[in-house]
Amino acid sequence: MDIATIIGVVMGTLLVLGAILMNEKITTFINYPSVALVLGGTIAVALMSFPLGKVLRIAAVIKNAFFAKMADPVENVATLVRLAEVARRDGILSLENHLADGDYDDFMVRGLRMAIDGQDPGVIQTAMEQEVETLVERHSAGRGLFEVAGKYAPSFGMLGTLIGLIVMLKNMDDPAKLGPGMAVALITTFYGSLLANVFFLPIADKLAQRSAEEVAGKILIVRGVMSIQSGDNPRIVQQKLMAFLDAKQRERAEQAGA
Repeated sequence: MDIATIIGVVMGTLLVLGAILMNEKITTFINYPSVALVLGGTIAVALMSFPLGKVLRIAAVIKNAFFAKMADPVENVATLVRLAEVARRDGILSLENHLADGDYDDFMVRGLRMAIDGQDPGVIQTAMEQEVETLVERHSAGRGLFEVAGKYAPSFGMLGTLIGLIVMLKNMDDPAKLGPGMAVALITTFYGSLLANVFFLPIADKLAQRSAEEVAGKILIVRGVMSIQSGDNPRIVQQKLMAFLDAKQRERAEQAGA
């Protein structure tokens, strides 16, 4: 569970609600036709922009933003160095038993099994890098849904405002209706801006960050597998992989004896 994402969404929502309640009743900001226009219009644009299958997977994308568990690169470094020691001492074929008995990253296991089977290094690297590219494309599609929603939600809010203004101007003969009419007209812009800036765009940014972290972790594993396959000394493997860690992660790795 990503506590930061949950705190951010809750805090943003509470700040908006607090600003409303300090000045007006919440019912003043409730207008169902405006909600239908903004949400419905945003969904319609998403359907036009993406295949239906990708739109229907939006629940899984949201779950990934809030609850995805990211692999610890320090643990992956430690694991790869430990496996490099086994391969160096007992031969790469001995890794088969270790992979069968341990709980390892699936991507790492697939790469190491290709190495154990004697696949050409170029084939192994190409296959693993292709899997990373596919991952990037899949993440890009999920993130794109929220980017499109964040881009068009304010536009539908403005469209609703224009509709409300047209209706209001048509009733210019009754000045008493101008104030309430203007308020209702602006509510759709409020909804569009709220959804875009408190939910859609922040989630898109979070997904982009998650994707970058996961891709970096996969590349670390690719480098580790290729180093093990080539029979590098475990210390060399460690030095290669430590380059993927930031200062704090390196400190943790050193303390853990990676």
